[in-house]
Amino acid sequence: MDGFFDAATTFSDFLWGGTWGDQRILPVGIITIALLGTGLYFMLMLGFRPLKRLFPAMGELFTGGRKGSGEGEITPWNALSTALSGQVGTGNLAGVATAIALGGPGAIFWMWITAIVGMAAAFAESSLAVRYREKHPDGHFHGGPMYYIKNGLGKGWGWLAILFCLGTLLSAVVTGGALQANSVTQSAVEAATTLGITLPNWAVGAFLAALVFLVIIGGIKSIGKVAGNLVPLMAGAYILAALYVLVTHADHIPGAFGQIFGHAFGLQQAAGGLAGYGVLAAIRAGVARGLFSNEAGQGSAPIAHAAAQTKNPIKQGEFAMLGVFIDTMIICTMTALVILVVEGAYPSNGTTVPYAWMSTELEASAITTAAFSTGMLGGAWVILAAQGLFAFTTIIGWSYYAEQSVTYLVGDWAARPFRFLWVAVAFIGTLIINVDGLWRFGDIANASMLLPNVVALLMLSGVVIAMTRRFDKTGELPPNWAGDHWGSEPPAPGEPDPSDPEDPTYTPPKN
Repeated sequence: MDGFFDAATTFSDFLWGGTWGDQRILPVGIITIALLGTGLYFMLMLGFRPLKRLFPAMGELFTGGRKGSGEGEITPWNALSTALSGQVGTGNLAGVATAIALGGPGAIFWMWITAIVGMAAAFAESSLAVRYREKHPDGHFHGGPMYYIKNGLGKGWGWLAILFCLGTLLSAVVTGGALQANSVTQSAVEAATTLGITLPNWAVGAFLAALVFLVIIGGIKSIGKVAGNLVPLMAGAYILAALYVLVTHADHIPGAFGQIFGHAFGLQQAAGGLAGYGVLAAIRAGVARGLFSNEAGQGSAPIAHAAAQTKNPIKQGEFAMLGVFIDTMIICTMTALVILVVEGAYPSNGTTVPYAWMSTELEASAITTAAFSTGMLGGAWVILAAQGLFAFTTIIGWSYYAEQSVTYLVGDWAARPFRFLWVAVAFIGTLIINVDGLWRFGDIANASMLLPNVVALLMLSGVVIAMTRRFDKTGELPPNWAGDHWGSEPPAPGEPDPSDPEDPTYTPPKN
């Protein structure tokens, strides 16, 4: 098994960092180029619209997002909460800690960059998901990258949709299921040890699996309802706990930001002649962990947003970009700052180091737990509660993504049997020992669904841009996807409009 994880680490480093073993093949990884390039392209082509619409979209979410305004299965609020349940997970705790441990404090800067351009990718993919979703005979809505590939690109691209679904299943099992269960097990075992209790991994797994089953057996409506109530509460409670630590260590905050920006551009490493290596390590860790956390451009969140009760793909796309902002710019930043400001004496190679992320004997969520334990009374229990809730909501959210991929591949009949299989994934994940290797394999799993989605997004970018510009100019919404050619710029005065049923050049949609 160690040999497998070693090979996974080598391949993961190539995809994300451009290295193969000790050799640098590319300046940065393929996935880094694809992710940041796609997000930046949409940000520029949309005229920085995601940033301009950030705060207005927040207001619209709270005023109108709690009620549906069209066909769908769950409210826009619950759709965002379901997407956030997949985004706000161990990546916000263990992932941030791993990014700092692997790439230094500068990794956080590149995590921010990933989120900022990722907002544009999230807007694009979720607006397409609503635009091209399907309503099946059983009354359920199905959407996501596989459907905008099928309905937007046509039958000739069915192989790309299949690749995306296979990648989604791999990513769901590794990052959405096993890693989440493994991380919460670590926290539970560590917390029990402080009380002198030996807690076996299988006991945690059995309890977690039972809770997952109770929620996912009811499908997306049950998942959306639980997520809509639980995600805002857990995120708010965690932010308050982190704020307490930061307020009590306020004098260290300027230094923490200095480390983030200094390491991001190699300023602090330059004195030792390692500036280039330090920057590349920061980019690799920040982008990889940033994607793991916010999932922008990966294609998972639009599956949830496609179930929203809405007739407006533009608005739902705006709600989707809020998920990226909340996940990374707020929650991940809180975790990073706590790790960087809390000083202590942490074991490392027979001596002690001042910060938990520097310790060679701590990894993943243990780093975050150690920092919170030093920073506040009962900090270990705060992380245990956050880890448990974050992991639980991620597992139930990703169960829906995996289920939608399975039903696309083999048919709607597979939905209910798959839910039982997913419970087994949650249990087995608690028993895995090689955590670092699992994280690296998780990077490969994420890449396997990201690449097909990025290809589809770029090929359908004209639809996104034209659809958005037309809505901004005229307020028009696109009709059902089937057979129509809507999405071009509105015609100039006096010119024929092929999308207008009253115009003689109108071509009716093919059913």
